[in-house]
Amino acid sequence: MADHAHSHSSSSEHSDVPRDAHGDAHPEHHHPDWRTYRWVALILTLITVGEVWIYYIPAFVASRLFVPTLLILSAIKFVIVVMFYMHLKYDAKLFRALFTGPLIIAAITLISLLFLFGHIAVRV
Repeated sequence: MADHAHSHSSSSEHSDVPRDAHGDAHPEHHHPDWRTYRWVALILTLITVGEVWIYYIPAFVASRLFVPTLLILSAIKFVIVVMFYMHLKYDAKLFRALFTGPLIIAAITLISLLFLFGHIAVRV
């Protein structure tokens, strides 16, 4: 019986192709190289510098655009970090959907609550 379990083995099992728990071959996912990470880090740094710079402009801090601008810039940074440093960009579509679906629902809920409780005023 032990021979029967090993009779299905082939030379392809010993190749460099990654395999899952069932022994099925899966192509290796492409991950970014150091140049991509350098660009991502540079973009994140520039966005952070922009956020700090915005904070030190008194006229902008007093305007109604201050908080939405910082929230948008923070959201952009969040997406970049998740896509590259957490490798979501290179994962299966199912994982992306499982992450982005609830995230979109949460964002819509938060924005709705801001409107509901008057933190964002709608002028008619």
